[in-house]
Amino acid sequence: MEFNVLSNRYKSERNVMYAKNGAVATSNPQAAQAGLEILKKGGNAVDAAVATAATLAVTEPTSNGIGGDAYSLVWIESEKKLYGLNASGFAPELMTKEAYKGLEKMPRHGFGAVTVPGIPSAWAELNKKFGKLSLYECLKPAIDYAREGYIVYPNVAKLWKESFEDYTNDLKEIDNIKTPIEKKEIEINLTDKDILKDWFDTFTINKKAPNAGDIFKCEEQAKTLEEIAITNAESFYRGRIADLIDKHSKKFGGMIRKSDLERYRPQWVEPISTNYKGYDICEIPPNGHGITVLMALNILKELNLDEEKETVDNIHKMIECMKLAFADSKKYVTDREKMSVSVDEMLNQSYAKKRSELIKDKAILPKAGEPFCGGTVYLCTSDKDGNMVSHIQSNYMNFGSGVVIPNTGIALHNRGNNFSLDENHDNVVEPFKKPYHTIIPGFIKKDDAAIGCFGVMGAFMQPQGQFQVLTNLIDFNMNPQEALDAPRWQWIDGMSIEIEDDMKENIANGLKEKGHDVKVVSDKINMGRGQIILKNKNGGYICGTEKRCDGSVAIY
Repeated sequence: MEFNVLSNRYKSERNVMYAKNGAVATSNPQAAQAGLEILKKGGNAVDAAVATAATLAVTEPTSNGIGGDAYSLVWIESEKKLYGLNASGFAPELMTKEAYKGLEKMPRHGFGAVTVPGIPSAWAELNKKFGKLSLYECLKPAIDYAREGYIVYPNVAKLWKESFEDYTNDLKEIDNIKTPIEKKEIEINLTDKDILKDWFDTFTINKKAPNAGDIFKCEEQAKTLEEIAITNAESFYRGRIADLIDKHSKKFGGMIRKSDLERYRPQWVEPISTNYKGYDICEIPPNGHGITVLMALNILKELNLDEEKETVDNIHKMIECMKLAFADSKKYVTDREKMSVSVDEMLNQSYAKKRSELIKDKAILPKAGEPFCGGTVYLCTSDKDGNMVSHIQSNYMNFGSGVVIPNTGIALHNRGNNFSLDENHDNVVEPFKKPYHTIIPGFIKKDDAAIGCFGVMGAFMQPQGQFQVLTNLIDFNMNPQEALDAPRWQWIDGMSIEIEDDMKENIANGLKEKGHDVKVVSDKINMGRGQIILKNKNGGYICGTEKRCDGSVAIY
């Protein structure tokens, strides 16, 4: 009997989940089980996070992979300390503004969008600093899934088909080159048809995207993961895999070189935070745009919300807060050392109060202020000792750049697309600089104790999703599952917003009256996909997983 695996005729309700000794929450059941397997073997929350992350790189190649970037927030209970890891990569030495002369914006595909990948270094560094098991043990579930095959889940199949169509359209564009500028764009994006050949060879079945329920295998990926595990990722940055990346880049006129990979190290950073109604909300500092969440919360602190969550006035105020926060982060956020304003200035509460005064009864077009004063796949894990990890990793746009290193299963991300070509912009492209980054893990503390980890994936929806989940938890006293299930909105640009079709009927009309250009959407895959694990006051953990993806919580 055949089933319509993409059908969602009736709404399903998920109950909040409780765990006694530990939990793994993520967007793919196979990855959640991989993390649970590690917990049962005696690994800690960090080991489980590495195992889950590596498995996601295999089972959700549409969102992340070995050639992407990562961030982590790690709570170590014995130290009562939150650590931050920035494993995003920088621009190669040859990635200068002059290299893109003739273009108005950075390319989406091809080597021109590829910065140094950080994911393998994140796995190795997390394991080295906090892990109890070996890196090989942690990567073994992912290796087995790559070698023996895994089930392709419905949302992954949908995104896979989108990428297949996207790269197929690229091939058609190459055939239709007419002007020198078009030729220049294609040369920087793709060079020629052969650069996409390896993607079609590696990530298709009989030259087609796999369907939901299909089994997909990638022996090349399994061998690469084994090499990363055995060498603690040294092969990727300073060995054989680095040589392969260098060779492929040179073949197609790319910018990344082995010397760039050799230079790269992940960075341990001090998390940034703001206090929102008694809770410390923690994020990775720029170049990530987690600061957008904190700025929006600071502005919201200056406003009054209705007790009932789903009112036109509440949603209007929250949208306006997010618009103003985004206006600033999009202008100023880049590599922290290259920002023209400081984090402290952007998070200054006096500045937030000044921004809040711009919010009126009608929607406004957001403009950046001047904050001078005297921002994928997500997972979270926990263990019996109280350690917790909030981890996010991404190829940025689905599979990323479309560039696959032959015989490795490595799809390189396109994070360089986020750079600006405006020489006066803080985020202008330049060698060894990290671009504005959209992936943001979140963490909540109170009185120097861990409350829990949370995150919402989805590019520029991430701060908006986090903002809504946090207000659901703190302002409207929802449990983790309710906080994720609640209908969402998304600011797109200017006056344009999207709201989910399960919001109350009066919301759309009410927001239109306030000047918003409202689109009601039924396809929720782009409205954020989150996970939450919080400490339960009675011991253990209370968890929620996203209804908008193939989410799963594995409990121990």
